[in-house]
Amino acid sequence: MAELRIPDRAERDDLGAFVARAVRLDRDVIVRLRDGDGQVHAWVDTPFDTLVTRSVRGTVRPGDISVGGTDLLAAVTVVRAAVSDPGRAQDALWRCALPPERGWYAVDQVPADVLADLTVQGAAVARDNPGPHGSPPAALLDQKVITVSGAGFEVGVPLRCLFALSGMGFVGPLGASASETVRVSATDSWLRLDARYGAVLRRRHAALPLFV
Repeated sequence: MAELRIPDRAERDDLGAFVARAVRLDRDVIVRLRDGDGQVHAWVDTPFDTLVTRSVRGTVRPGDISVGGTDLLAAVTVVRAAVSDPGRAQDALWRCALPPERGWYAVDQVPADVLADLTVQGAAVARDNPGPHGSPPAALLDQKVITVSGAGFEVGVPLRCLFALSGMGFVGPLGASASETVRVSATDSWLRLDARYGAVLRRRHAALPLFV
C-alpha cells in the first residue's frame, strides 16, 4: 500500500487546495507524487496543456507514484491524518514528460497584477471566440501575451499558461496581488512561471516526434 506522510496540517491543507483546484478543472485528473529532499512534489497535467506543480514538506512511498485526483483529495481533506493512503497507483495513466530539475535560468520578474489583467483580457476574447467544443481555440491559447528577456533568453508567455495560473489559484484576482510578482525561468526547451501558491510549466518548443 502506498503511504503519504505529511506531518504538518497546514502543509496538508496546501496540498488539498492544490488537488481540489486540479479536480475542479478535470474530474478525472491524475496527480503524480514524487519524493525528494524532504518534500512531496505534486504534478498535474491541466486541460490547458500545461503542467502545474506544488511542493509540501513530507514523504511519499513509493517515491514516484501517480494516483487519481479524487482519491488523493479524499486522503488529504477527508481523512486529514498525518499518514494516509493516497490511492491506488495509476502510473500507466500518466503520459507526460517532466521538465529537467537543473539547467534553469531566472529570466525576469513580472507583477502578478499585470498577469491577472492579461488573463481577464484573454478570458473576454475567449468568450467571444469559442472553439468547436466551446473551449478556447488552440490558436488563441498559444498566443504570446507577454514577452520577457534576461539571462540570454527571450521568452514569450502564452495565454494558456496564464489561464493555468488563474485556474489553479496560484495568483490572486486583479487588484488583490499588487505587491506580488511571478518569476519567469527558462531552459532551452522549457518555460516556468513560479507564483506564491505553485508553478506552471510548458515546453517552449514542440517535442520532436520519434521515428523507429
